[in-house]
Formats: sequence, structure tokens, C-alpha cells
Amino acid sequence: MKKSILMVMALMVLAVPTVTGQKINQEAVLAKLTKCDADSENAKKAGKAATWVNRTKGYADAILEPTKSLFIGLDATMLRYTMGEPEETSADKSGRQVWDYEWVNVYIKDNRVASWTQKKEIKEGAFEAVVESANKALSLDAKSGAKLKTILDGLITYYSQSGSASIDIPDYRAAVDAYVKAALLQEIPVYEKVDPQYYFFAGQLAAFLGAEDAKYYADGEKYLNKSKELGYMDESGNTYYFLFHCYYGQKDIDKANLIKAKDALLEGIQKFPKNDRILDGLMSLYTAEDNVGDPADLVELIDKALAETPDSPDLWFGRGRVFFKLKNYDECIASFKKIDELKPNDFDTNFYIGYFYIAKGDGLNQKLNEKVDSISSMEEYQAEQAKVHAVYKEAVPYFEKAFDLKPDNLDCAQSLKELCFRLRNEEGMMEKYNKYNAAYKKLKGIE
Repeated sequence: MKKSILMVMALMVLAVPTVTGQKINQEAVLAKLTKCDADSENAKKAGKAATWVNRTKGYADAILEPTKSLFIGLDATMLRYTMGEPEETSADKSGRQVWDYEWVNVYIKDNRVASWTQKKEIKEGAFEAVVESANKALSLDAKSGAKLKTILDGLITYYSQSGSASIDIPDYRAAVDAYVKAALLQEIPVYEKVDPQYYFFAGQLAAFLGAEDAKYYADGEKYLNKSKELGYMDESGNTYYFLFHCYYGQKDIDKANLIKAKDALLEGIQKFPKNDRILDGLMSLYTAEDNVGDPADLVELIDKALAETPDSPDLWFGRGRVFFKLKNYDECIASFKKIDELKPNDFDTNFYIGYFYIAKGDGLNQKLNEKVDSISSMEEYQAEQAKVHAVYKEAVPYFEKAFDLKPDNLDCAQSLKELCFRLRNEEGMMEKYNKYNAAYKKLKGIE
């Protein structure tokens, strides 16, 4: 008999409802909130902590109601059982199923809930009502903290999960909002401290969002500094890298932010000297902005990092950029040749080496033109010009290798065409000019 009962119960659990749509009694929830609000406005009841605890719970339940049956990893069969059949199903770009309910879209991967996005709220302003009510209850009776903490713990878990779910979609704006709300709830005095990771997660996501909407740079700055004030620092020190982006993104609003961006990176590199991101940020800042600092100061930092990680193409790339800014083309080229050793057959590396040889040749050619009046003979001039051409010729094989790797690259074809024409009197160069001129015309669609 016991076995039969268990089998019936199992079949009941596995039975999938045929009713379509997520069923939420919004009117009943709103009616409850109306009563909570009325009690809080009643002169007699408003003086009791229990009134505000009830209002905290009422608004918390309203926040949780649309997603109360969801958690990451939930089996899709159980999702159908608890929430009903979706109104529509589709697939997103990553191949996940998207189940469309009235209140949420649920993303399914490998037959399990991977994430979700909430489409609407039962009542706007519910979060603010929770915070207001909880603080009011505590002000009336500190002993109400235990009941409030139980309510708030559930909300913090909800916002933490919502943040993770939103990242997966990805919806970084929703994730920032969720993580900040989780942190703000912990600022209610029933908690001894705030988990600073919530502010860190919100800050780094805001730093990414700043590229789309500049107002997020200010938010990112605030949240990242808040996480630092609370004593948090990620293991790699990327907090400083994200702060740099947030300050730098606001440099047009206030020039002081440019110095703040620099200071964040310098503080970060002192504490995390192996962080390539911070070092790359310094190199970008020093080589892109005037009056920030001398790029030569970075060489010692880079070489110290390279002593620890000599096989880092990114560090060699940064070193080359710094020396290019300093117009030390020999060291610049040497750095990129090291990248070529580490990453053979890379188009960008070969193209840049060719480009740097041209820059070096142009510099020598300019010096030759500046002293042409002091040259006493044609032989002396031709000898000097031969030195310039020898540098230009160094660029040819690197551009050719780059073009072999990407024969449809117009910039490379144009560089080869112009370079070989410049060297047309050198042996074999006219033939190369004809070859790459034809390739250039073909890519341009010129008859």
C-alpha cells in the first residue's frame, strides 16, 4: 500500500498542468498593501513596531511574488509544474530556450533554468517601502530586528540571484540595480556589516556600462569606492582598473578626473605589480593623454613586470607603445619582434612592425631634409639617402607577411604599394610595386 501511495504522489509531481500562463493574484497582493499602508497612516497603529514589520513583509512579498518559484538550476519540468505552460517559447542567440510568461522571461539551458528577467513589478516603489518600513520598525522597537532580518534575508537572496541571472542574459543594467539593492538592504541596522562584494560587482558592471551610457561611470566610481571603504579588494586588484575607467570616462566633465584616473592606476600598480590590466591602463593613459606624465617613467614598471612574466605579449605590446610615444623606434620594433616570437603568424604584429619601420624611416628622412644644405656633395647625399632606404626596406617583408595572412586587407595593400613605389629604384621593388598596386586596385574595385 505504501509503495502505491508513493507512486501516485510521484505521478502527481510529474504531472504538467495544461493551464497556460503564470498565475498571480495581483489584486489580492495590492489589497494587502493597501491595508498595510492604511495601518501605517493610522495614528494608533503607526506607533506600533508590528505595524511596520507587517508592512515590510507585505512589500517584500510583493517583490518576491513574480519569481518566487524560480531558482537557477530548477528542472524545466518542475518549472512547468509550479508556473504553468509559457505563453510563448523561442530561442535566443546562444541557443537557450526562452519561456515567455506574463511577468518573467525564463531562460532554459540543458533542460534547467539558467536565468530570467522580470518584465514588470506588482507595485512600483516596493523596495523603497521595505527600507522605510524596516527602519521605522527598528526605531520603535529594536527587538523587532529578528523578525525583520528573516524577511530581509529572503530579499537579499532574491536580489543576489537576480544579479547573477541578469549577468547571464546579459542585462548589466538590471544586474547593477539588483546588487546595489542587496547592499542597501544590508545597511539596515539589523545587520552588523554590508557584504562589500555587492558594491564591487555593481561597480565593475557600471564601468562596462559607461561605454554605452556615460552616467554609469559616476555610479561605478561611487560603488567601487564604497567597496574599498568597506575593506574589500578583489584578489587581482582589478578594482583599481575599473576605477581608472570610471574616472577616465568623466574626464570631459571635470579635468581633475584625469589625475584621479592616473592616481588610481599608480596606487593599484604599487599594490598589484603583476596586474597586466592596471599596467595596460597606465600605458594607454600615458600614451594617449598629454600632461599626465612622462611615458619614460613607465619603462621601469614594464620591464619589472616583464622580468616576472617575460612571455606576456600584452606587456611587450605595451612596452612597444611606450617607446613609440618616445619615438625610440629601435626599442619599439624590438618589443614587437618579441611579440612575433611569442605569437608567430599574427597579422597585427607584422603590420605594426612594418608601420614602425616606416615611422623610423620617415624620421631619418626628415633629419636628412633638415641638413641637406650642409651636405657638400651628391655622393654624400646619396649615401645618407641609402641609409634611409635601408630602413624602409626593412618594412617590406613584414608588410608582405601581413598581406599573406590577410590578402583582403586594403590598408596593407596600400602600404605595400606606396612603400615599393618609394623604393622603385631598388632591385626587385618595381616588380613588387606592380604586384601590390594591382592587388590594391582589385580590392578598391578599380579597373
